[in-house]
Amino acid sequence: MPRTVKKLERLLRVRTLQLDQVRAAEIHARSKVDQEQTLRERIAALADNVAPVAAPAPAFATSLIAAAHYRDRLHQSAHAAERRVVVAQQGLESARAATREAHRDQNAIEKLIEREDAKAALKALRELEALPATTRKRHDIC
Repeated sequence: MPRTVKKLERLLRVRTLQLDQVRAAEIHARSKVDQEQTLRERIAALADNVAPVAAPAPAFATSLIAAAHYRDRLHQSAHAAERRVVVAQQGLESARAATREAHRDQNAIEKLIEREDAKAALKALRELEALPATTRKRHDIC
């Protein structure tokens, strides 16, 4: 086996491992986006459920203040969750780009290997054509 074929096969193994790692990172990024979106939806549902409730006069003011404070905290959490979703989506896009690049690299190595195989096959054919013709006559079974 020529040295270049061995080198290309080693490169293909490395590129395949890199592609697998990048795909795993993309799956992780996708799951992170899903988790952040789920968290954002849960916070939004909690914020929608916090509303003033009718109560006796002395406790009503404190419950309104508590509800307003709780609702404000939930809105702050919702904004933070929205930012986390955006960051997670950016991470997913960069992971997708890395996956495309790794796949492109692996395909390039595969094409180089195919070219080397084709060159080796042509070389073998040319060597066979260059062999001297046999003078022995072969007869079929009569």
